[in-house]
Amino acid sequence: MKLKKIGAPLAVLTAAALSLTACAANEGAAPATTPAGGSGPGAPSTAAASSLSGTLAGRGSSAMSVAQQTWIAGFQAANSGVTINYSPDGSGAGRESFTSGAVDYAGSDRAFKDEEMGAGKFGACTADSNALNLPVYISPIAIIFNVEGVDKLQLDADTVAGIFSGKITNWNDPAIAATNAGVTFPDSPITAVHRSDDSGTTENFTDYLAQAAPSVWTEEADGEWPAAFGGESAQGTAGVVDAVTGGTNTIGYADASQAGDLGIVVVKSGDAFVGPTAEDAAKLVDNSPVVEGRGEHDYALELDRKAEGAYPIALVAYAMVCEDYKDDAKAELVKAYMEYMISDEGQKAAQAAAGNAPISADMQAKLQAAVESIS
Repeated sequence: MKLKKIGAPLAVLTAAALSLTACAANEGAAPATTPAGGSGPGAPSTAAASSLSGTLAGRGSSAMSVAQQTWIAGFQAANSGVTINYSPDGSGAGRESFTSGAVDYAGSDRAFKDEEMGAGKFGACTADSNALNLPVYISPIAIIFNVEGVDKLQLDADTVAGIFSGKITNWNDPAIAATNAGVTFPDSPITAVHRSDDSGTTENFTDYLAQAAPSVWTEEADGEWPAAFGGESAQGTAGVVDAVTGGTNTIGYADASQAGDLGIVVVKSGDAFVGPTAEDAAKLVDNSPVVEGRGEHDYALELDRKAEGAYPIALVAYAMVCEDYKDDAKAELVKAYMEYMISDEGQKAAQAAAGNAPISADMQAKLQAAVESIS
């Protein structure tokens, strides 16, 4: 152990927060297989795996909650001495908790911005350590709806922006009818539901609106909903889904994996209408560059919402970790968990449970190197 880490305190979440996602995910989980890249610390049949013990605390993105539960179940099945608690309180809460040192890792539907990065800014990290943004989860954001008598809905970007900015207020508006020939819409007010919390899902959704419909959506991308545009608010992904489900003539946005039986909008991308599939979301990520000026192992992405033929409203959720942890034992656990998360098995398990798009082989190799650099 490095001397600078001996006795380093680590702030912890309150018991109430940790209880939101418990280690009961072990139950019924199938044993994991060796992650891609060899017999690393996430492999179940090695001495390293059997000797791992301790607790990790994570907090953040509710959109990747299903994936986190799946990864936790698989990892704990292979490493019975480890307990991982993840609280899906929203991306903003996750970033704040990681910055303060209240958790060992965070999940966020956007990367840390340049002004949020910097050595010495993160409580669990050493004074000379920055954070790493690792894109571990790719998922389309679905525009969900519950409209009387309407089963299918196609919208272009300007119309979506008009609805959510409050400029289009009734379901029989000509702009909606223009892309939905033969569909009869009710003469009823639109209830547009947005997130009330600081949310990476909101930031990705508003980034799409700002890029694809700049003449209608006049606000910049932000995790907090612009007050000027109004609408009905709800807490978290589950809150938006519940509000759209329980309301009348409603529309909202949520991670596609949690859309349930609600109607899903098919969005115009270029000259075609594209649905929120994992494959089309992956195209968006493959065509997007890495943010310039970051460290060697940081993979924050600049998503290009105008990529031809791609589904433009996808989120990339990041695992946020330290380059160098104050506590060596925490670093070992984080490395092992991240290795499983990015492995072929981890990605496929999440896809089966959450419907996300697995990261590409190229990105997997980059993230493996990043994980190996954690100390």
